[in-house]
Amino acid sequence: MNIKKVLIANRGEVAARIIRTLKEMGVASVAVFSEPDRHSLHVRMADEAVGLEGTTSRETYLDVEKILAAARKTKAQAIHPGYGFLAENPEFAERLEEEGIVFIGPKPEAIRKMGHKTTARQLMTEAGVPVIPGTLEPVRTLEEVQRLAEKTGYPLLIKAKAGGGGKGMRIAEGMNDLASAFRSAASEALQAFGDGDVYLEKLVSKPRHIEIQVIADTFGNTFHLLERECSMQRRHQKVIEETPSVVLDDTMRERMGEMAVRAAKAVGYEGAGTIECLVDENRNFYFLEMNTRLQVEHPITEAILGVDLVRMQVAIARGERLSLDQPNIKGKGHAIECRIYAEDPDNGFLPSPGLIRSFRVPGGPFVRLDSGVFEGAKVPIYYDPIIAKLIVWDETRPLAIKRMVRALGELKIRGIRSNVSFLLDVIQSKAFQTGDYDTRFLDTHWPELKEESEKELPPEDVILATAATVRFRQEQIQRGLGQRRAAGAQASFWRYTPWKALR
Repeated sequence: MNIKKVLIANRGEVAARIIRTLKEMGVASVAVFSEPDRHSLHVRMADEAVGLEGTTSRETYLDVEKILAAARKTKAQAIHPGYGFLAENPEFAERLEEEGIVFIGPKPEAIRKMGHKTTARQLMTEAGVPVIPGTLEPVRTLEEVQRLAEKTGYPLLIKAKAGGGGKGMRIAEGMNDLASAFRSAASEALQAFGDGDVYLEKLVSKPRHIEIQVIADTFGNTFHLLERECSMQRRHQKVIEETPSVVLDDTMRERMGEMAVRAAKAVGYEGAGTIECLVDENRNFYFLEMNTRLQVEHPITEAILGVDLVRMQVAIARGERLSLDQPNIKGKGHAIECRIYAEDPDNGFLPSPGLIRSFRVPGGPFVRLDSGVFEGAKVPIYYDPIIAKLIVWDETRPLAIKRMVRALGELKIRGIRSNVSFLLDVIQSKAFQTGDYDTRFLDTHWPELKEESEKELPPEDVILATAATVRFRQEQIQRGLGQRRAAGAQASFWRYTPWKALR
């Protein structure tokens, strides 16, 4: 099918990223937007834009009927869901099939099978894919949980059947906290996904979170595009990703790649997807779940392979055959991605919505910023606080780390708080520099990193110079440089900012 117009059922940085590829392909783009996003970047970039009446996600980007109405109105032939919102909703994919609109993603049945974690575990077990020891069916009563927990062994994870993003997940270290962990996980799962079913999984010691990118066309050709290391997480949310992983050698990489292809074929997968795995301290790997969509961290795969995954997704949706040869898929160099959030690390990582007064982006060779904002943009309170992704590439991991440190140092955001200084602390930590970290590193060591960061006091002469600058600015304001300028100077200068953010 010759797709000439695509509606992006998403917002922010991922919508802008998709639009860029569509423009290069000569494909018209349609943006949808909520009222708070009316003047956002993806709306400005698209060839057409349709408003979705409302403010919250449920009223807009999650409203299937409004998305379909926008597609009909603009005569879009296909819809790209991005990630989040409707990207892994099988009912949405089915509705598009009924409407004769192409879903740029897998078939509804594949989404459904891999969306329910217990069903996915059953399918992977049947396909000979190693899964983490635990239950293959949901557990619904405390008595059942207590009985099965003894077989699985402690510590263990209680996880939502329909979950993701760390929601509906609790750790039980032993029998004493099993009941509270079960009730809490089930309650959160019901609230987040409308499904309170949970299952049990053995807690892997010192786990590394490594995922394999897969891609498959409609002719049965399935390939893996190497791995991404996603172990630097905070409360089960990825913070920094890199590729290749420091713990994989060529043999293990090949074995994990073959496993990922086998897993994708087991559900008749088409399009781009990700097989997520946990690797224990003995380098045993286990299937964790499959994300049946484009991943937030897909740019680092693009960086080491020189591919465009969105372009490949559109090509597959058009019915084109993938011209890949697995033995020749080899990565070059090292890539790192940092997720930039509008949040305050010094205040419990609370979201920091508001007006971006200044936005200075980094530059230089092999530096990429996928952004959903610009200077003068407003970050709304209603959605995920991710505003950009910073991606760098270099020939070696040490050089890539140095490039990321430099790029983060150049990235300046004023008007809202961001996690840039936090990312600098993490990427310059000994654990990251040596690659000796697991998924629990930040949750256990962030207080130490923060304390070390706060010990770095500025020299006395810099303090004096800063004080003089403050006094000078005060005097300017008092002399009356104009009401707007005075108000702006006071608002921007007197906002509390930790010393590290001023360096």
